[in-house]
Amino acid sequence: MRKTQSGFTLVEIAIVLVIIGLLLGGVLKGQELINSAKAKAAVNDFRNTLTMITAYQDRFRALPGDDPAPGAHLGENVAATAKNGTKGNGRIEGEWNSTSADDESVVMWQHLRLANLATGDVSKPGTNINAWVPTNSDGGRIGVSASKPSALGQNVRGPQYICQANINGRIAQQIDSTMDDGKPDAGSVGAFEDGATGGSAASPVTVYDDSKMYVVCYGF
Repeated sequence: MRKTQSGFTLVEIAIVLVIIGLLLGGVLKGQELINSAKAKAAVNDFRNTLTMITAYQDRFRALPGDDPAPGAHLGENVAATAKNGTKGNGRIEGEWNSTSADDESVVMWQHLRLANLATGDVSKPGTNINAWVPTNSDGGRIGVSASKPSALGQNVRGPQYICQANINGRIAQQIDSTMDDGKPDAGSVGAFEDGATGGSAASPVTVYDDSKMYVVCYGF
């Protein structure tokens, strides 16, 4: 007797391939939506930080952290005054990712919180600065400084900078394209590779790489 062998027909194979394509498309679309949401959240963090700083300056005629009279403005004692930096010179001094509780770039957040412009612990930060300062949706630190990170391209405008760490290259590209010109070494938005010692790198980033993590800075 002749034995018959059964298998998939071309129609069945085509249906399976269509289903696989739909599943892959759904996964990719979902990832795209997640990336877009993260980019939008980071853009909002930049804008909200700038809004808080501007609101403080409008109210007290001084920059947070650089405020020469925080006690008079905020009803707090001298513990809310940064020990490092020149007070009242219109610059938020100290590195954006400073680990010193006495730098203006760190005390800035305390001033904003005491003024009810930002949420968080209003007491003077202790030794664990990274747990005290605000972070973005990916856990990267958000910081402000008048000191330009040395790895930023010379064409990235200032004179002060809001920086966010731990941002994927694809998301960094979306942020830059939304807020600026999409170029990491020019305009008001720039970036350098995250993890570079002291904020420095061999050379400024000229193209975003999806496989790398960046610190993205916005000059204002």
